[in-house]
Amino acid sequence: MATEQQKQKQKEYEKYVKEITPTHSLPRNMAKAFLTGGLICVIGQFILNFAKSRGLDQEMAGSWCSMILILLSVILTGLNLYPKIGKFGGAGALVPITGFANSVAASAIEYKAEGQVFGIGCKIFTIAGPVILYGIMSSWILGLIYYILKAIGVFV
Repeated sequence: MATEQQKQKQKEYEKYVKEITPTHSLPRNMAKAFLTGGLICVIGQFILNFAKSRGLDQEMAGSWCSMILILLSVILTGLNLYPKIGKFGGAGALVPITGFANSVAASAIEYKAEGQVFGIGCKIFTIAGPVILYGIMSSWILGLIYYILKAIGVFV
């Protein structure tokens, strides 16, 4: 009798878990990421083209584009809009420059109550720090692999 009740409770629990577990559609998530990332890149390309049309060379226009994208990301994070964009677009919102600026600004906002030094100063790279570390480490390893393959003649 006790095992029947346990089995019934187990079935009810499994049904409950199935009801509350969100379902995800991979094609839909990929499309939303593509659209979100694409829109961010289109905005960046618009800024780049506008800067070039004002007489800036490619390098200076690229610098202005980066600074404006970072500024927009930080403003949207401060207004609590970037997290909503990230929730909708997933990986598409993590386009490197805007996603990185969002992670730094979000940490600064979260820890500002702890003060300038022990709050913001110590914890601003809580999220972005591992990205920097593993980004540099993986680039170094891939560069070394490329160097070795080029030295043995795989690449010309």
